[in-house]
Amino acid sequence: MSLSGVNQRRVERFRANRKAVWSLWIFGVVFVISLFAELIANDKPLIVAYEQAYYFPVFKDYPETQFGGEFETTADYKDPFVQELINEKGWYLFPPIPYNHRTLIDDLDSPAPSAPDSKNIWGTDEQAHDLFARVLYGFRISVLFGFTLTLASAIIGVAAGAVQGYYGGWIDLIFQRFIEVWGSMPQLYMLIILASIIRPSFWILLVFLLLFSWMGFVGVVRAEFLRCRNFDYVKAAKVMGMNDRRIMFKHILPNAMVATMTFMPLVLSGSVTTLVGLDFLGFGLPPGSASLGEILAQGKNNIQAPWLWLSAFFSIGIMTMLLVFIGEGVRDAFDPRLVKR
Repeated sequence: MSLSGVNQRRVERFRANRKAVWSLWIFGVVFVISLFAELIANDKPLIVAYEQAYYFPVFKDYPETQFGGEFETTADYKDPFVQELINEKGWYLFPPIPYNHRTLIDDLDSPAPSAPDSKNIWGTDEQAHDLFARVLYGFRISVLFGFTLTLASAIIGVAAGAVQGYYGGWIDLIFQRFIEVWGSMPQLYMLIILASIIRPSFWILLVFLLLFSWMGFVGVVRAEFLRCRNFDYVKAAKVMGMNDRRIMFKHILPNAMVATMTFMPLVLSGSVTTLVGLDFLGFGLPPGSASLGEILAQGKNNIQAPWLWLSAFFSIGIMTMLLVFIGEGVRDAFDPRLVKR
């Protein structure tokens, strides 16, 4: 499908920003790799061949009796006894990193947190988890959280801003007063109260932050609708009998999406760092979850283990830097004041 002339020029302006293009490629590759974290870092084999049959423990749990054991419980593939049973009548293949983010390593050469070695290339954290696996899984959950929060915030914020800007009057006035009051609520204190009542989870945190994050999109969309609602093509559409919903979302919204698309990468970066900050303070994901903020907190508490705070610092710093560079490229692509370079 070919792009229109306007979109083609936007793509060319984005490509002209080499820093943004490289950032998009690097971030995209790392994110895609993290989506397949279970195939890269896992304490279950990718494949088990036993008695001329093939099993895939990464995708399905099998009892120990499936491989000649005595117990109906899920097989522990790190147990030498289970490995010996499989080797008698078959073979198995582990991922490159034979630990997931919850695996407790009990054969360390030194007390946790242990320094990097041949078995744990980034070392371990204070709970004897493989640090590379924790960072890999933590990166994925942070980015997915940021993407989900940004997309949901954009949908709600654009809809609210469109209604405010298009209708104006008392609807706009009431919405603005509500946003002023709601935006002044102390989010951190409310989250502390929430955490004392219920145990925060991925979705609970997402819904809580969504209650406030959507307001960031309202201003830019509202301003564009206020500007465009009195244009001649809008008045002509009304005279022709076109309904308000079609005018709003077919004729005015494409103009408002320019500012929204420019704003979204920055909101994504802010959403990721918000989750990291909550995990660092202890009000984020449940204990045991893969979390970059928790690793950063462990680094603060274990100064003698620099691999902890270095891995968290560079993972968070590089991720947010790439997102900011991508945002700059999107801003240049949608900026009508820039000419083709």
